[in-house]
Amino acid sequence: MSASAIHSAEDARRIAKRRLPWMVFDYIDGAAGRETGAARNRAALDEITLRPRILRDVSSRSLAATLFGAATQRPFGIAPMGMCNLSAPGADLMLARLAARYAVPHGVSTVASTPLEKIIEVAEGHAWFQLYFTGDGTGTFKLVDRAKAAGYQTLVLTVDVPEVGRRPRELRHGFKMPFKIGPKQFVDFALHPRWSLNALLKGKPTMANFEMPGYEFDRTESRARATWDTLNKLREMWPGKLVVKGVLDVEDALTLKAAGVDGIQVSSHGARQLESAPVPIEMLAKIREQIGADYPLFFDSGIRSGEDVLRALTQGADFVFLGRILQYALAAGHERGLHKLWDVISEEMSIAMAQTGLTSPKDITGLR
Repeated sequence: MSASAIHSAEDARRIAKRRLPWMVFDYIDGAAGRETGAARNRAALDEITLRPRILRDVSSRSLAATLFGAATQRPFGIAPMGMCNLSAPGADLMLARLAARYAVPHGVSTVASTPLEKIIEVAEGHAWFQLYFTGDGTGTFKLVDRAKAAGYQTLVLTVDVPEVGRRPRELRHGFKMPFKIGPKQFVDFALHPRWSLNALLKGKPTMANFEMPGYEFDRTESRARATWDTLNKLREMWPGKLVVKGVLDVEDALTLKAAGVDGIQVSSHGARQLESAPVPIEMLAKIREQIGADYPLFFDSGIRSGEDVLRALTQGADFVFLGRILQYALAAGHERGLHKLWDVISEEMSIAMAQTGLTSPKDITGLR
């Protein structure tokens, strides 16, 4: 029933808010500070208009795209998100199956609830490993070696979290990773029995990638030691594609290109880290203008619809990643909900392409 009620990302969010414990929903939904950054991001996307064109044969349309030379069935994929199994038991593997079905990358978070080896297996190779540099790097480089051994071809270094941003909504609920349950959380869970019973049957989510000898993950541990030398070391040790995520500055983007990075992901981490960060969609256009037409440039942050995907592509993105809206869908209707929202986003984009005279994402470069 819940999956069939999803006709937009907002529908999925509304159902998820009702079903999830407050602590979990606000962890997924929240942003930094007073959340004015998230509001600015949304307002900026809403300000972008598309150019309607008429009397063009758009009866046959395709959403297929190309990413690092490989064919994908959509110009959008799955952004790395931590602890997805909080939204629904088994969510990591639901996302992996979606990635396999549509040949799009599943961004596997450092703090995923499922081992990185299992996710890439279920995703049939359609997975990128997202990396946080933490502490002195000991655990970080172990994870890089594991990703390489598991067959990952693309490594995504996230650089916009030198310290974890303050998100008051999750702090008020006492949200912590690893997951801990106190009196306040117990009451919260008791008032959301469907989620709680599922979690009890499946077991509370853990950060599975850190269950290795000699290493424990501490979410509060500083990630501030990462430098350009760290990037150079990763470039030397990683034979595949290296993407840097969390870029919002033109000068940084140009330096990354010169350093041999294969692609850049423009992102504000969904406005979850720095409330006063510049608007990502505006920086996307500026970075594209300076970095050149052919350099791989990706985008995430605030995408809520297929029209938003099209907006980002017209502003310079080669590929777009969806984040928390997929967790809303998982919470609202588990795997059926996920596929329903994916179909909604696809249909929204296809209709928007028809309205603007486009038959393929490849046509969009002509609109920039």
